[in-house]
Amino acid sequence: MNFSDTLAKSRKHRKMSKKDLANKIGKSASYITLLEQGKREPNFSLVDDLCKALDIPPSVFMFLASQEQDFPMSDELTTKIETLMYQLIDDSDT
Repeated sequence: MNFSDTLAKSRKHRKMSKKDLANKIGKSASYITLLEQGKREPNFSLVDDLCKALDIPPSVFMFLASQEQDFPMSDELTTKIETLMYQLIDDSDT
């Protein structure tokens, strides 16, 4: 996966609209769209703000956003790890 895909999936997993997420970090919904389309690159401060708004630890978010060449895995294993990570995040909310 990559940053933009991870952001979109995490936002949808949290059942947040782009506007909701944008409001939490002080940006516009159109800026979130640009991030999710890969047309803008965030700085570390913004990644931290996004993770706080999404209630996802930055280390987990960055792992999910790692590129395939960073950790070569089969698509099946990648999907299983992604599913497990989101389950762990959900479990930590309760």
